[in-house]
Amino acid sequence: MARKKKTVELDRANDIAPGLVAKTKKRLVVARGSSHPELATQVAEQLSTELVPTEYRTFASGEILTRFEVSIRGCDLFLIQSFGPPVNEWMMETLIMLDAAKRASAKRITVVAPYFPYSRQDKKGRGREPISARLVADLFKTAGADRVMSVDLHAAQIQGFFDGPVDHLFAKPVLLEYFENTLSAEDRERLTVVSPDTGRVRVADQWSDSLGAPLAIIHKRRDPNVANQVTVNEIVGAVDGRVCLLVDDMIDTGGTIVKAAEALKANGAVKVIVAATHAIFSDPAATRLQSPAIDEVVVTDTVPIPDEKRFSTLTILPIAPLLARAIHEVFEDGSVTSMFDGAA
Repeated sequence: MARKKKTVELDRANDIAPGLVAKTKKRLVVARGSSHPELATQVAEQLSTELVPTEYRTFASGEILTRFEVSIRGCDLFLIQSFGPPVNEWMMETLIMLDAAKRASAKRITVVAPYFPYSRQDKKGRGREPISARLVADLFKTAGADRVMSVDLHAAQIQGFFDGPVDHLFAKPVLLEYFENTLSAEDRERLTVVSPDTGRVRVADQWSDSLGAPLAIIHKRRDPNVANQVTVNEIVGAVDGRVCLLVDDMIDTGGTIVKAAEALKANGAVKVIVAATHAIFSDPAATRLQSPAIDEVVVTDTVPIPDEKRFSTLTILPIAPLLARAIHEVFEDGSVTSMFDGAA
């Protein structure tokens, strides 16, 4: 026996169109890729839900297959995938999961990529170079993503590469809370925020305002005869006798950060603390970051950090509460911007 559907009659006086009232309600579903299951589990726990059961397979030929084991029809799906190494494998898995979700009739699909892949290839530095960050955004859209959420994009312009809403989150509140709770009163008095290069000056300036500390900038000079090698670091600002907080969006091989820290110590800094969002830690970063020039490295877990790349002076802060809150705001049609005092 067919169920009777609730109908709404035409009401011209109140501008109400006739139609049927659906029995379904909005439903938030969290799924994960294979790159960072711990983070996805933590986000789901923060949202008081579970991850959708999913089958993951890799065939002998290297082909990937994913399948949602339960119905996600009509759901608001948030797919969490971080893009640490091997980035290309996780990229392909994400595209396949997006296609599966689209064909399973998910109502809206959001890619939650705490670290956006290929984000450093956001412009042409030389002729005949690709803009790979734009290509990734196009691939997400074509595969079925309606929305993208990420943390500390390498360049804010990447938001414009995706043809749809982009939620650009910032890890600064997470890192800032840690330093406000751990820095001694003496260190706060001597604190100077340092930008490791001219490209991060805007971010470092925001940190300077938040901490009420002066700003210093490291200007990198390169030997034109030696490719990709920093030869001299010049410091703009006073660092002698200061506690220096180096802030950056990511640490890959650690070369730039270590050279910056060494320059700060050589110019009289009494302590150097490094704060970064994405701990990519490509070899030999873990070894380099144990340099005596660096007193502490503080990062978030936007990408997984294996045990062999952890060291005694490394502090890892959880990013799951921030992601969960942003997901909740998007699902409830709330304001992500309000999480960052209007900056997002």
